[in-house]
Amino acid sequence: MILGTGIDIIEVERVAAHIGRGNGFTEKVFSKAEISFCESKANKHEHYAVRFAAKEAFLKATGKGLLAGHDLYEIEVIQDELGRPGIKLHGNFYDQAVKNNWNRIHVSLSHVKAMACAVVIIEQ
Repeated sequence: MILGTGIDIIEVERVAAHIGRGNGFTEKVFSKAEISFCESKANKHEHYAVRFAAKEAFLKATGKGLLAGHDLYEIEVIQDELGRPGIKLHGNFYDQAVKNNWNRIHVSLSHVKAMACAVVIIEQ
């Protein structure tokens, strides 16, 4: 049963500007693994932006938004061996997933030079 659906779209330049300020934004929002992945890419800001969009889409899909939590680095966008995206939850978000029976999380990501978007579906 589908519990929630979320979608988000963001301008890549907006995320690049936040990262460029060097104020800890990157570490507050992204896991160490996500940072390592994005930094290894030639178009790293697109990869950061699409992960940010996925986190926002996930929060919308929970139906709680930011009330679900502010530690966005605990929402980790991962890829399986085929490159298919997924979400791995840590800390408070993991606890909520167990409590609320968020058993499957589906993710679709897309990005181009200027825009990034993500769709998240949470199933019971």
